Amino acid sequence: MLFRISYKFIAVIILMFLFNTTLVHAQKADDILGQYWTPKKDGKLEMFKVGNQYFGKLIWGKRKRKDFNNPNEALRKRDLVGAVLLKNFSYEDGEYKRGEIYDPTSGKTYSSKMWLSNGDLKVRGFVGVSLLGRTEVFTRVR
Repeated sequence: MLFRISYKFIAVIILMFLFNTTLVHAQKADDILGQYWTPKKDGKLEMFKVGNQYFGKLIWGKRKRKDFNNPNEALRKRDLVGAVLLKNFSYEDGEYKRGEIYDPTSGKTYSSKMWLSNGDLKVRGFVGVSLLGRTEVFTRVR
C-alpha cells in the first residue's frame, strides 16, 4: 500500500511541476508589461499588449514636446506624450522580435527587437541587421 501511494505521490508531483512550468512559460511573455523610465530618465513608457503583440507608449514627459521631426506633416503638431513609440513586437524564444521603434529626435523609424534583462527593458534599433544598430536601456519604474 505504501508503495502505491509513493507512485501516486510522485505522479502528482510530476503533474504539478508540468502544470506550473506551462503556466510560467505562458506568463513569461507578459513580464514586459508595465512602466519604464526612458534612457535619459526624462519620460515614462508604458508597455502594453494588443492581441499577441506588444507596444510601448510614452505616458509622461519632463518637458512638453511636439513631434516636430515626424516625416508625416500631419503628425508634427501632436504631443509626444501619448505617442506609441514601440510597435508590433512578437514574443519568440525569450525576445520580442520584428517590431519597430520610432525615434522622435530624428523622426526616423527603425527595425527593432527587445528583451528583459534583470527587470529592465533593452531595446535595439537597427537598419537591416541587428549588428548595425544601437541598444538603449529602459529602467523599470519601481
